[in-house]
Amino acid sequence: MSANAEMQTPQQPASKKGKRKGALLLLTLLFIIIAVAYGIYWFLVLRHYEETDDAYVAGNQVQIMAQVSGSVTKVWADNTDFVQKGDVLVSLDPTDAQQAYEKAKTQLASSVRQTRQLMINSKQLQANIDVKKTALAQAQTDLNRRIPLGSANLIGREELQHARDAVASAQAELDVAIQQYNANQAMVLATKLEEQPAVQQAATDVRNAWLALQRTKIVSPMTGYVSRRAVQPGAQISPTTPLMAVVPASDLWVDANFKETQLAHMRIGQPVTVISDIYGDDVKYTGKVVGLDMGTGSAFSLLPAQNATGNWIKVVQRLPVRVELDAKQLSDHPLRIGLSTLVEVDTSNRDGQMLASQVRTSPVYESNAREISLDPVNKEINDIVQANAN
Repeated sequence: MSANAEMQTPQQPASKKGKRKGALLLLTLLFIIIAVAYGIYWFLVLRHYEETDDAYVAGNQVQIMAQVSGSVTKVWADNTDFVQKGDVLVSLDPTDAQQAYEKAKTQLASSVRQTRQLMINSKQLQANIDVKKTALAQAQTDLNRRIPLGSANLIGREELQHARDAVASAQAELDVAIQQYNANQAMVLATKLEEQPAVQQAATDVRNAWLALQRTKIVSPMTGYVSRRAVQPGAQISPTTPLMAVVPASDLWVDANFKETQLAHMRIGQPVTVISDIYGDDVKYTGKVVGLDMGTGSAFSLLPAQNATGNWIKVVQRLPVRVELDAKQLSDHPLRIGLSTLVEVDTSNRDGQMLASQVRTSPVYESNAREISLDPVNKEINDIVQANAN
């Protein structure tokens, strides 16, 4: 028994060693398989994706400023308020603008009457020319009758000279009348009353005064949310005074700052996945690359780097890449300007361009909220002209 036990005892370590070696080989093989699988996955999939967390939501910030100077009487919107396009944001005191408008209307009426008087004077001066022509013809007739009588010494030479002087005087008076008519015609020509320069200038002044009156109500050019309100009631503002900003909730985008080493295969139109920190992984936005900026952040900074002077240390630069987001997803999960995001670009499709080559044929953004129709003031101008023309 003891001999057999002594013979079996050395075999146990050899068995354990074999098992350990087999496990290590199996584990090594497993790691090799995982590494090979990851390598294949990286080659087929992962190498086509570029990712950065240096990305932030951006959007339009519509600066609200007045178009005329004035004193603020009412502020109709505050920060975080929702406003529609065309809503009144700030009201100015309209007293001065109203007075200027009334003065312009009075000046228009005066111009119409003065111009109408010039047109009537033309007829009067034309009649005066006819009178002078008749007087000249009579004087010439009298002279023609006296010339034979003078030759026959039937009248004195003094009377004959008076007849000649009468003709010269009548001719001079006719010339004066013609020149007066021409001078008056130079003022009115053959133009209609409402098309006379003085009347048109006065009408333009009325329109300008009316527009200034309308612009005492400052309206929102866009639909969005009010931010950065700085205006207060009672403040005296000018067209250069920033009042507040309106930020549209739509048309937001992401500016993703990729390293320059990540841009080799990035093209316009490539699909993008965006995850915002505000919603986390629960919400994934889909978008696309719409453009790569023409300069890095340091190149456009207030104090650009002077790499040609002093000691130089290479720093990997980042280039802003604009990512357009899906409008439906933005509506369902609104974002705010400045929020942090994680951006991943699929670069597998490289058919697009690195730089845009098409010129835009339509406006990027537009608003007609501040366009004012002149139809009401044009009607009032026409009424003033008609009332003072007769």
